[in-house]
Amino acid sequence: MRCGLSQLFNMLSGDERITAEAPRIPFIQRERGCQQELFDETGAEGDRGADYDPPSAADLAILAVSYPAAGAAELSGVPESVRRFFELSVNAFDALVHAWMSEFPVEAEIIRFGRKVLRAAETAGQKAPAGQWEEAERQAAERVAAGRGDLDTQTVLNASRKVWHEIHRLMGFLRFSPEADSQRGLYIARCAPDHFILPALREYFTRRFGNTPWIIIDEKRRLCVGRADRGPPRFFGLDEVAEAAVMPGFAAVDWGKLWRHYHKTINNESRNNPRLQRQFMPERYRKYLTEL
Repeated sequence: MRCGLSQLFNMLSGDERITAEAPRIPFIQRERGCQQELFDETGAEGDRGADYDPPSAADLAILAVSYPAAGAAELSGVPESVRRFFELSVNAFDALVHAWMSEFPVEAEIIRFGRKVLRAAETAGQKAPAGQWEEAERQAAERVAAGRGDLDTQTVLNASRKVWHEIHRLMGFLRFSPEADSQRGLYIARCAPDHFILPALREYFTRRFGNTPWIIIDEKRRLCVGRADRGPPRFFGLDEVAEAAVMPGFAAVDWGKLWRHYHKTINNESRNNPRLQRQFMPERYRKYLTEL
C-alpha cells in the first residue's frame, strides 16, 4: 500500500520531521540506495493488480484539478489546502501531483518540497508591502518550485518529468480496437504503463473520442478509465469491465491487418534504424502495438 495523494496534501501543513531514510508516512517503506536508480529506464515492475490500491475519491478529485474531464480545473470538490497550493503555483502543484503519479518511493521528498513551497510563500507574504502580498507569495512559490539546486525539488521534478514523458508516449502508442459482437461501437485499448497516468489519458481521449464509447485498460494495475456507454468518462476496476460483458474479445483480426498494412505501406525499408526505433519505442510498449 502507498500513501494517497489526499494524505500527502494533509501532511503538508504538519510540522513533524520527515527524513529520507525513515519517512513517517503510513504504508511506505523507503528503499535505500542511489537516488538515480529511481529514475532509470528499467521498464515495468510486473503486475501490481494483486496489491495495488486504487485511487480514492478524494485522490481522483485532486487529480481532476490537473486533468479535468470537462476541460476546466475542478476546484470545487477539493479541500482548501489543495486550492491554496494550486493558486500559489500551478507549476508546483503539477510537479507534486505528477511525482505522486510516478509511484516512485519519493513521498518524503514530495512532502518536504510542498512544505518548502508553502513556507516560502508565507514568509514572502509577511515581508511584502501592503496590497502586494499575494503576488509576493506566488513569486516565492514559483522560485522554490523551479529551484533544482535543492535535492528535494530536483527529485520531485525528475519524477514528474518521467511521468510527463510517458504520458506523451502513450498518447501516441495506444492502439484501440473495436469490441467484438457489439453494436455500441466501443473501442478498447490495453497498456501497462510504468506510472499511474490514466488521469491524463482520460482527459486527452475524452476530447479525441467525443461521444464515441471507449475504454483504456491498465493491465498492471487492473484499473480502467473511459466511457462504456454515453455517460461521462470514469474510473473502474477491471473486474467491473468483465462483469459488464463489454470485453468478450476483440474484433481485432481484420483491424490488425489494416494497421499492419498501413504500417507496411508508409514504411521506408531503406531507412530502417532499429536502434533509434528502440530508443523512441521501447520494447515494453511493443506488445500493445497492433502494427508490430
